[in-house]
Amino acid sequence: MLTIFAAVQTFAQTVKGRVINVDKKPLENVYIYNATSNSHTHTKVNGGFLLENCKIGDLIEVGILGYEKERFTLTQKQLNNEITLVLKAKVFLLDELVLTNDIDPIETVVKLDLAKNPVNSSQDVLRRVPGLFIGQHAGGGKAEQIFLRGFDIDHGTDLSISVDGMPVNMVSHAHGQGYSDLHFLIPETIEKINFGKGPYYANHGDFNTAGYVDFKTKSTLKESQINLGIGQFNTFRTLGMFNVLDKQSNENMYAVIEYLATDGFVESPQNFTRMNVFAKYNTFLKDNSKLTLLASHFTSKWDASGQIPQREVDNGNITRFGAIDDTEGGQTSRSNINIQYNKELENDITFQTNVFYTKYAFKLFSNFTFFLEDPINGDQIMQQENRDIFGFNSQFVKNTAISDVDVRIIAGTGLRNDMINNVELSHTLNRKQTLRNIQLGDVNQTNYYAFLNTEFEFGKVTVAPALRLDYMKFSYNDALLANYKTQATSKTIVNPKLNITYSPNKNVQWFLKSGIGYHSNDTRVVVKQTNKTMPRAYGVDLGNSWKPTSKLILNSTFWYLFSEEEFVYVGDAGIVEPSGKSERYGFDLGVRYQFSKSLYFNTDATFTKARSTEEPSGQDYIPLAPKVTLTGGLSLNDYHNFSGGIHYKYIGDRAANEDNSIVAKGYFVTDANLNYKLNNVTLGISVENLFDVAWNETQFATESRLKNEVNSVEEIHFTPGTPFSAKLSISYAF
Repeated sequence: MLTIFAAVQTFAQTVKGRVINVDKKPLENVYIYNATSNSHTHTKVNGGFLLENCKIGDLIEVGILGYEKERFTLTQKQLNNEITLVLKAKVFLLDELVLTNDIDPIETVVKLDLAKNPVNSSQDVLRRVPGLFIGQHAGGGKAEQIFLRGFDIDHGTDLSISVDGMPVNMVSHAHGQGYSDLHFLIPETIEKINFGKGPYYANHGDFNTAGYVDFKTKSTLKESQINLGIGQFNTFRTLGMFNVLDKQSNENMYAVIEYLATDGFVESPQNFTRMNVFAKYNTFLKDNSKLTLLASHFTSKWDASGQIPQREVDNGNITRFGAIDDTEGGQTSRSNINIQYNKELENDITFQTNVFYTKYAFKLFSNFTFFLEDPINGDQIMQQENRDIFGFNSQFVKNTAISDVDVRIIAGTGLRNDMINNVELSHTLNRKQTLRNIQLGDVNQTNYYAFLNTEFEFGKVTVAPALRLDYMKFSYNDALLANYKTQATSKTIVNPKLNITYSPNKNVQWFLKSGIGYHSNDTRVVVKQTNKTMPRAYGVDLGNSWKPTSKLILNSTFWYLFSEEEFVYVGDAGIVEPSGKSERYGFDLGVRYQFSKSLYFNTDATFTKARSTEEPSGQDYIPLAPKVTLTGGLSLNDYHNFSGGIHYKYIGDRAANEDNSIVAKGYFVTDANLNYKLNNVTLGISVENLFDVAWNETQFATESRLKNEVNSVEEIHFTPGTPFSAKLSISYAF
């Protein structure tokens, strides 16, 4: 009997367990590794895991970045019973990073960047993606202009953005396709930023050509806090973050409120105000499934000086911070309800879904060309809309094995429907009188998708083929037509992806990514030009991550992207129009170095060439496409109660029009911040544009005419960048 019992114990068994933190909250995506048999797994959303191919005496390692690792030798009791492992939080250090096939090193180091230098404004949110630049040009209330991989993405045409599974990009928007206003996202609620460059990800569809960015908000607050900040230009911000339920291990809830007001640094006060309210509730049900309820509301209004012509500054009629028409501005609001549900099904299948609803309103007044079209009343335009968005995203995840090959299968499906009422573009006067309707109508747009992503792990090599299907239905009712008519069309598109990862050791990872993505066009364009429904983008990346020492990691990528269609900004109408084919290629380089536990350095550089393929040489420049960018900084974290850093951003000169005869000048700007923590109180100071350089945040080659001019002039029109400005803050945690 003893012999038989001993023999049974030699056979591999499955270990079942759960991983939590010291506050008894479950930890997701913890890596569980059997160092003896090399089997491995990750914890689910409820902290649970199943580790196969185990027996008595095996060495088990448990770890996740930001927590102390646990190691133990497996016992008979642990094999026969569900075990609970408790991990203690610690400072996330670069030497913990191991380059295995199941992690994205670039995305992981951005998590480290976020830990070392937290986001402190809505404008900072997107800047955390390496190589991504933004520019604000409408008083702080309008969505930022985005630049990535040689794209002037405008407000989101070629970058897919989401928050907790809710889409941010607005299809067929009054101001432009893909318009992405992230100001409803409170920076202090961000837990994680997932991103990827290129069209290589089957779980991302519309607008995923240059890349995607997904934000995940915190499940819990470590502590409640109240924050108060004041700065130059009548700037005021207050923030309250409160744990509402935090005593139970199976549920929690927190609420956040943010208020911001400023007159801005320009001569005409911006009168900017923004209010954000956010609440999130999590509970674990009896079957260990997780239910999350999220609700938020955001509202904002502002005045703006608009873009000013360089000639008026040069001749001394206005300063860099002056205005030609300071009646620009707008208001916007967004309310969200999001329900997330995660459950472990039979056969070790994980089910994840979210259902969302968004109520959105937008009104914007602009004047790009002054008196070019209407020499009497001026060229002010109004763009507005009211929108309801309904949708869901669901996916099933299965980890299995075929012979000795580990296989991960992810199958997903989802739906999004936008009902947009009174999408309007009108010629107005003084923000009060409508002189002429240019566009007016109702849009109904639906996107259904399904995808299948597989990963086959052959030892040190992982091969991941994937396929995505999208069905799009476009419908438009033009209110300016004499007779009622529904203009409609639909299209289905299938895009394959193939990614390969090779990790020869724990310090090197190579990757080859390839795939096809797309962006949808504005419904008002599509119903008239059905051949421009969903233009594709074809891309390939070849790169690696390398840790030559435990404290240094280098990320480098060569990439190429061909686009079937561009979007060109039309200043006199304030809209974007489809154009022709283009190609881009370039090199991305990232460096992170951990000097010590408290001192951390990061920098990212991009080098890009972007050209139209349908124009002759010399006439083929893509306006405003970045050629060289550089971002980075030095961060100090928890050094004798001090924290802070100094950070820089650089963008080189670039063509502002197709023949490069008008150039958008580059800039190098440095920001700094310093905080001191004394018990529960933190005092802080932050400085923008530390060296007070004169820079243009956004620039356009625009043809305009002033009231006293006979002929129009095409030249750079710009919004000035922030001058030297300081802000003080105090926060109390409890």
